Amino acid sequence: QVQLVESGGGLVQAGGSLRLSCAASRIIFSSMDMGWYRQAPGNQRELVATVTSGGSTNYADAVKGRFTISRDNAKNTVYLQMDSLKPEDTAVYYCSSKSPYVSKWGQWGQGTQVTVSS
Repeated sequence: QVQLVESGGGLVQAGGSLRLSCAASRIIFSSMDMGWYRQAPGNQRELVATVTSGGSTNYADAVKGRFTISRDNAKNTVYLQMDSLKPEDTAVYYCSSKSPYVSKWGQWGQGTQVTVSS
């Protein structure tokens, strides 16, 4: 059973920064695509950023230029550096993983709350 554990969330003022981490276990991490999603109250879960097993990245338009996703295969960890945070970034952030050969994100962490105050 894949295990994904997020950390690093918290309360920050607008314009501030946070770095989220997701530690993976029971997984061949280097061979997996990794992603960050978020869900705000009353909204559907939405894509934030992804990084493929080969290191290619993709970002939602709302976070381009402000967020950076990265991975450390030696530590089985994926990160999300969030800068210039806005109140609309407030959400629960989830880590996810999938095989590069499928389109559906199948494994999820428990989520970490990010709250940005104005």
